[in-house]
This record gives sequence, structure tokens and C-alpha cells, in this order.
Amino acid sequence: MPPWNPITGHLYFCYKITARLPKDAHPNYLPHLVRRELPELGPNFYLDTWPFGPQILVVASTKTLYQISQEHSLPKHPGLRYFLYPIAEGLDLVTMEGHLWKTWRSRFNPGFSASYLMTLARGIVDETEQFCRRLQELAEGQKLFRMKDLTDNLTVDIIGRVVMNAQLGSQVHRNPLVDGLRMQVKWCTFGADNNPFKRYNPLRPLVHWYNSRRMNNYVTRVIESRFAELMSADCGSEIANNSIIDLVLTAYLPAKASKDLPQLDTTFKRFTVNQIKLFLFSGHDTTSSTVCYIFYILATKLRVSAQIRAEHDAVFGKNLSRTASLITATPHLLNQLPYTVAVIKEVLRMFPAVSGTRIGEPGFEVVDEAGQHFPTQDLLIWDVVQGIQRDPIYWKNPDEFIPERWLVAPGHPLHPVKGAYRPFSHGPRNCIGQELAMMEMKVILVLTARQFDVVIGYTDLDEAKKKKEIRTVNGERGYQVQRAQPQGDLPCYVTKS
Repeated sequence: MPPWNPITGHLYFCYKITARLPKDAHPNYLPHLVRRELPELGPNFYLDTWPFGPQILVVASTKTLYQISQEHSLPKHPGLRYFLYPIAEGLDLVTMEGHLWKTWRSRFNPGFSASYLMTLARGIVDETEQFCRRLQELAEGQKLFRMKDLTDNLTVDIIGRVVMNAQLGSQVHRNPLVDGLRMQVKWCTFGADNNPFKRYNPLRPLVHWYNSRRMNNYVTRVIESRFAELMSADCGSEIANNSIIDLVLTAYLPAKASKDLPQLDTTFKRFTVNQIKLFLFSGHDTTSSTVCYIFYILATKLRVSAQIRAEHDAVFGKNLSRTASLITATPHLLNQLPYTVAVIKEVLRMFPAVSGTRIGEPGFEVVDEAGQHFPTQDLLIWDVVQGIQRDPIYWKNPDEFIPERWLVAPGHPLHPVKGAYRPFSHGPRNCIGQELAMMEMKVILVLTARQFDVVIGYTDLDEAKKKKEIRTVNGERGYQVQRAQPQGDLPCYVTKS
């Protein structure tokens, strides 16, 4: 482990590392920088942050990550459950365990399959066209804006459409479900805040109750409405294939012997409402950040932008007005975009939207490539995606954006090492929404990359704020902050191509 002090543990060492970072840089950079400071340390090591944080085991090698996620899937850390509880009441696929998790994962798996999502392409296209109209307005106004604000609204609208067949319209106007969700997230905490006034804020329970009520009422109305429509529809009609919740409800329905409308089981309804809230939160926020980084790359890597546009011309033709209808009519064209997928994967490699935290168990040890054993009991196990995806052990030129590494054959120096690419995790508890996220990003790129040029606005923003020192991380001005989005929510301008 790093140099340890009997009084400060690793706190002073970590302070020296983080002092090199901007104050708002994401904590996920810490293990990665520790490795670069102490390359002999190896990818797995302990961090003692007591009394300001938990005892941590950083896990960032292919072998040890396999052990905690696939060979023996460790449970999620209680801090994650604490954070998500106000959103999903502990009834969500991220934090549930055992038989309960298996039951609900199996209910939602069919709706998130690639084949079923292709049938929902129209909704994704419709919401992305609204996004394009908003970009058109901004191009005409030539004003500096924050891309994350737009992509947040776009992706939450897509999730609402795909999961619930609900047009939330947050790109156009305020929506009570979206407002409640965003306010709820702002008041969520992992329960380990150093500031006691923040940790024990007496208003938090009231705010959480109010927002939960708003969200639950909204989602319940949607589910009951979909259920009533499904029950009144003829078997095999189009209405049964409009969203993921339609698929779940159809599987739930008993065999109908009559037209009598049964009531939704209260327990089923409660679990379903909370799963949907979790999908809305985790699905839209992570994809939104990744879309921002895609625009960041296209604006700063002109060669990449040119190659993406050429691929889209080859697959969809040069008549941009027909692209949306082509995707809707033939969504499988999205599977003919190898370079576009390579760009998305490389963005996810360099700017992963999540990392994982689990809790160790008595008697369970991880064993690294050298045979060293790491006991895990009562430790926070930190699955550091940022660390392994920029580790030179696994990646050639890890800080360079090279989409071609996803296009070369096995055996090529650039070809990814098995198990080193983990933006959606691995194993049975991998991200259920990864196919949807990839499909969303392909549609967004196809409908925007040839229409608009994004110009990064950090220089103007820094001048307006009169910043004397401009700091970067790994040479990137758009380093990751907070929930892994670009610093400043990606200030930019947009122009018509």
C-alpha cells in the first residue's frame, strides 16, 4: 500500500496527490494518480482514510475485478444504498440482492434486449429531433450555453419514452416528475459527509418525502394508464409494444378469461414504480455525460469528426432530411456503424461515467496476478473503472484518443485486453441499460454530427470568470467532476455545418 503514517494513515498522502488536481475534480482520479505516483504499487492496494472516510481496498486489475464481480459478486456498499434510497426506496436493481434481484432483473431483461429496443427506435428518434431543433435555435442565437443542460433533458425524455411510453417534454417545458427527481438527487447523500450540518440536515426528510410523493404519483398514474390500455386492447395489437413497461405488464397479466379489468397488485406496482425511478435517474445522467464527452471529442478531434461524417454519409446517404425516417423505418442500419461505435467506446474508456463500490465479506480475499492475497472483510471495495481503463499495463498510449483500437484484430498492439474495458461492469450484475445507452448515442450522433459543429467555450467562460490559473487533468480542460460530467457542464457554442 502507499506510504502510511500511524497518525494520519493515508490522508496526508492522498492530500498531496489531490492537491495537484483542480478542487472540483472527480474523486475517481485519485487511485489512477496514486498508481502513476507509485507504479511499483500495482493496481490493487489499500487506502486508510479514517476518520474522514472508510477503509478502502482499491481493485483495478482484470483478475481481481473478475473475482469481485463474476466469480463471487460482492454486495453493493451500504453507502450506495443510502444514497439511492430516497430515489428508489431500496427496491431497485442496483442495490437489491439475492432472489429478489434475480426476479426483477429477469422481468426487465427482455425489455432492454437489443432486438426489442430496435422496435422502440421511433421514440428515440422523435426526442432527438427535438434536441436538434433546440440546437438549431442556439446556432441562430450564437450564445454560449452548457451542453449538459440540453443532454440531461434529451436523455431523460428518451428514458421516459422508451421505459414508460410517456412524453415527458422536459426539452420544451418543466415536468413534475423530472423536477422532483432532480431536486431529490440534490438532497441525496452517502451518509458520510464531514459537515454535520449537511449530514444531519433536519429538512432532508421533508424534502425527500415531498419529492417521493410527486414522483410516485406521476409514475403510478402512467403505469395504471398503461395497464388499463393493455387490458382493453386486443391481443397482438400495436399498443402492447410501445415501451419496456408494456412488455413487463404484458408478462405480468394473468390469462384473460373475460374483459373484467383486474387490479394491479400493490407490491408489484410499488416495485415497478421504484425500478422506473431508478432507470430515469441512472440511465439519463450517465448517458448525458457521455454524450457531452462525445461532442467534446468531435469538437477537439477534427479527424474523428470527419471520419464519423463519412461513415454516416455512406450508410444513410447525404440527404440529411431523410436520416430520421431511415432510422425509424430501418433501425438495423445503426448496426452498420463500426467507426461510430469505436468512437463511443473510446469515449467510454477515457471518460467512464461510473465506478463501483462494494462491501467486503468475512473470509473472502482477492488474489492478484502475483498471488498476493487481499482480505476484504468490512472494507469498501472500490471498483475503479477510470484506473483500469487508463492503465498502461492494459492499454497502449492510454491517454490518447484512438478509436482504431476497437477496429483492429486480436494480436494487434492496440487491441483491448479482455476484461480491461468495464464502463458497464461485467458479470450477472452488469448494467441492464447498456444496449439502450449505445443505441441512444448512435441515434444522437447520426442525427447531429453532420448537421452541427460544436465549438468548445472554455476560453470564453474562463475569461468571463477572470480565472488566473487554468487547470487540467491528464491534459484535458474538460475533466470529470461531480457525477462524471465535463467540468462546467461543457460550455460551448454550436453552428450549422
